[in-house]
Amino acid sequence: MFKEILKKIKKYQRIIIYGHVRPDGDCYGAQFGLQNIIKNAFPEKDVFVTGETSDFVSFVGTPDIIVGESNLEDSFYQDSLSIVVDTANKLRISNQKYMLGQEIIKIDHHIPVDSFGDVEWVDTNFPSCAQMIAYMSTQVKEFEITKPGAVAMYTGILTDTGRFKYRGVSELTHQMAGMLLTKGADVEEIDRAMSNETLDMLRFKGFVYQNFVTTNKGFIYLKITDKIRQEFNLTYEEASSVVNMLSGIKGFDVWAIFIEDGDLVRVRLRSSGPDIDKVANLFNGGGHAKASGAALNSWNELDDFIKAVHAIL
Repeated sequence: MFKEILKKIKKYQRIIIYGHVRPDGDCYGAQFGLQNIIKNAFPEKDVFVTGETSDFVSFVGTPDIIVGESNLEDSFYQDSLSIVVDTANKLRISNQKYMLGQEIIKIDHHIPVDSFGDVEWVDTNFPSCAQMIAYMSTQVKEFEITKPGAVAMYTGILTDTGRFKYRGVSELTHQMAGMLLTKGADVEEIDRAMSNETLDMLRFKGFVYQNFVTTNKGFIYLKITDKIRQEFNLTYEEASSVVNMLSGIKGFDVWAIFIEDGDLVRVRLRSSGPDIDKVANLFNGGGHAKASGAALNSWNELDDFIKAVHAIL
């Protein structure tokens, strides 16, 4: 697999690395980590990260081609190799120009939904896509990590494992994290960048604990409307980051936050018990067995979503 990926990378002068909509730390970690190891191996190549910006992990980097701001001609994409990371289905790829690439590589750790790569490396045993990129760097002698890539990948591993707390964390996870520390990732520096909070965010956390809803079947959730986000001056990303404030509450094995996002209601669904990915699949989503995302067309679908969760509890 790695030889095949390396062969494709060597073949193209222009390589564009894609991620998913509303990128999280793992998406950025995989994208910027991959850009780092390719550029270190082949400094003469043009390697770009494309997608949406993320305030939460902006310290990792800023996309070279920002979705919605780029006026690049289609020919720019047509002459390139597209590498899509951390994305299980086509519709979630933030820049749909990936389809214009001459060839496509898919690297992902989610439960497979769509097949869209000429080369696909999908392995659900990895708790983060950033860890996949770090591991690949140890298997391909041409790839070398420098500090920017180490910071990106360590951040990706940290965020998608809940700081090494989630199921799926393995000996290899810690080996890769340790290796990234030797390449320049600074634990204190990264923790400080991820832990800084505004007063509005602190007040919002108080709101979370005062306004969650519980059901008698063991489901706990929070509704966040656009009005609430505006009241606390929160980005969508900041609002969604509180999902695990509802974890670890005795008697509630499944929890979620519902975030109004224009015409849709986005869902971040988590579990410490039953598998929840099939529930997410019923509502325009998917993901991992214990951590998934979904989307409701309106608040009117909330009751149906709760019923679907109750069916697995």
